[in-house]
Amino acid sequence: MIERKVKSIRALERGLDVLLEIQRSGGMSLHELHLQLGLPKATLLRLIVTLASRGLVWQRLADGAYLPSALRLTGSREDLASRLAEIASPYMVELNERVIWPSVIAVPRLDHLEIIETNNRLARFDSLIPSPVGMKLSYIHTATGRAYLSACDAAERTAILERLAPAEARPEDRALLDSIIDDAKLRGYATRDPHHPWQDRNKQTVLGDGKLSIAVPVRAAGVAVAAINVAWPGQRVTLDDVVDRHLETLNAIAAEIGRNLEDH
Repeated sequence: MIERKVKSIRALERGLDVLLEIQRSGGMSLHELHLQLGLPKATLLRLIVTLASRGLVWQRLADGAYLPSALRLTGSREDLASRLAEIASPYMVELNERVIWPSVIAVPRLDHLEIIETNNRLARFDSLIPSPVGMKLSYIHTATGRAYLSACDAAERTAILERLAPAEARPEDRALLDSIIDDAKLRGYATRDPHHPWQDRNKQTVLGDGKLSIAVPVRAAGVAVAAINVAWPGQRVTLDDVVDRHLETLNAIAAEIGRNLEDH
């Protein structure tokens, strides 16, 4: 039997090279892919668009990096944060179009929340210091952290606050924090005010950056999994105005993200 010689499909090879490189690295910019693979950027863009159309890669809003999908690759061992970031990204675009002010979505860690996606690059407000992916947010001093604490179950909240409490913590300080969390739960959103005396990595930044913020929890199957915010320069718009104009939208986006996560 004579073995037939079959040529490979060069375009497919290139597409697979791009996919494998993105998977190997965990995320790369277009320029990094160009340097690594030596392909023209126009060619890379066409290949990436094709891969994205099949749900194999996605582009993070925060920095424009291309990442492997945590949703469509069977057998993927990516964690909840990776799936949530991918799901949230298009909703963050919609949120920016409807609200204008920038937003972040963050997930809980042991003693902080971690930003997993942001639409800061779309908002483009020079007066606001951007909050990048990976930035650690305070549970106590940020609206995002307080929103999560207001929605997680009591045992988790107690464990978090016990980790954060300073050795010299006074009972009245803990009572104030409990009151702040209860108020956020009652209102359905959290703010940075009132300030709290406990110190952590974010307190001085929050006190000095001139921003105001509101945040709401993201729930999936009734369980708090993240929190999402809207932040703006305090001298530009009042808190009440943002709540009146944008809280409904923020809640709707949070609910859509949670429902989509349940489906994946």
